[in-house]
Amino acid sequence: MKLWKQYRLRMRRKRLQLRAWRKGLQLRRVEDRTAAIRHGDVLLFCTLRNERVRLPYFLQYYRKLGIRHFLFVDNASDDGSREYLAGQPDASVWTTPASYKRSRYGVDWLNHLQRRHGHGHWCLVADVDEFLVYPFCDTRPIRALTDWLDASAIKSFGAMLIDMYPRGRIDAEPYCEGQDPLEIACWFDSGNYVFKRNREYGNLWIQGGPRARVFFPENPGRAPALNKIPLVRWDRRFVYASSTHMLLPRGLNRVYDEWGGEKTSGCLLHAKFLHSFAQKSEEELRRREHYAGGREYEVYAERLREDPELWCRWSEKYINWRQLEILGLMSKGNWA
Repeated sequence: MKLWKQYRLRMRRKRLQLRAWRKGLQLRRVEDRTAAIRHGDVLLFCTLRNERVRLPYFLQYYRKLGIRHFLFVDNASDDGSREYLAGQPDASVWTTPASYKRSRYGVDWLNHLQRRHGHGHWCLVADVDEFLVYPFCDTRPIRALTDWLDASAIKSFGAMLIDMYPRGRIDAEPYCEGQDPLEIACWFDSGNYVFKRNREYGNLWIQGGPRARVFFPENPGRAPALNKIPLVRWDRRFVYASSTHMLLPRGLNRVYDEWGGEKTSGCLLHAKFLHSFAQKSEEELRRREHYAGGREYEVYAERLREDPELWCRWSEKYINWRQLEILGLMSKGNWA
């Protein structure tokens, strides 16, 4: 049975690699600066659509962490996102009008680019509203983390997604271009998380937080997954199997300690809930390009019409990564 399972997962990995190659044919090069990538550079890969206002701070944040090159797939933006990114000296940009849903929500496109340009590099996959926090990120660049992971023979780094939100109405304070979104959305749920192991892929499956509490209170099992493996020492044999929730080969998903200790991990601060979220939800509901035909956005749109407030008396105001470690949401493990 074990050999059959290994064979089945290996065949799935090969099918996903072939699929990524086919979907890669949909990408049209806008600006290719990948020749400037140097040995040891940490790369960031991202798929986006109409995120022009968020891009300046996103780039600033990750440049400060030490990302040396950005590789973007623009899915038919019409707000100037593509043109703005094409003008960035450390970014390469591809575009496609093809279906986001039929590319497995952008995963196939990024698998293709990582296979072509990420081999041998530490590669970070993040959306424009996700901000990686790791132990000592306030004093150590991301290269310090990846060097330590290399020295420890660790090839993948886990990060729990933490939904951030404002106190009061989501649309009460407008977000301005270049602004740190955590100045507005600085609250999060410190508890209310459920963990279980995915026996097929060996990863942890995490749900909870404000989306389970507010948008899926009657059925929290329908809430989005919060487990992520966004940072990987990439090899062309690797593929993401489902967003950044899990990878193949299966061993890359073991980003937690199975022997009762604590493995080094981080968090992705998810600044989704800003003033434009209601409009974005209505747009995605019309497009039907997200998971399960946009069912998640149906719930968002319905609840947002009731003007929900995500903040509650158990909400915690974000301070720094040490706070997240104290709360048990991430760990520095044995990295000192």
